[in-house]
Amino acid sequence: MKIPFLGGRSEKPGTRDPEGIAELLSECELLRSHASRSGVQLDDTAASLEALDQLVPGWRDDEEILLWLGNDAGLYLGTVIVRTVPGAAWDLRADGQPVIRLESGREFDVVAAGHEWAGSGVPELSQLYAEVAEE
Repeated sequence: MKIPFLGGRSEKPGTRDPEGIAELLSECELLRSHASRSGVQLDDTAASLEALDQLVPGWRDDEEILLWLGNDAGLYLGTVIVRTVPGAAWDLRADGQPVIRLESGREFDVVAAGHEWAGSGVPELSQLYAEVAEE
């Protein structure tokens, strides 16, 4: 990740570091921890999204965990998309919300999708991935 105050900066102010953003957004520590405790290995593949869809949603009774897990689920979905769908990339909207931008120009709000999944299980993460991957 590029750290501007360390010197050697040749970019204009405000220039984004796509690799650094992708690395930061892919952490999803709460989701990874939750999945690991349930025996699910998150390896940034579409198959891992299917495994997440099968988890028993015990988190729905805790509003705080639900909020954070929803964020992480969305960011993980975005990570899988960026790593497996050609031309997909992270972008930040003007309001700071991370979104996936497809080669076609379509924008996909993965965080909102993650919140829907964490709250109700619908739509499934693997289904969302399939829809994005088809484009």
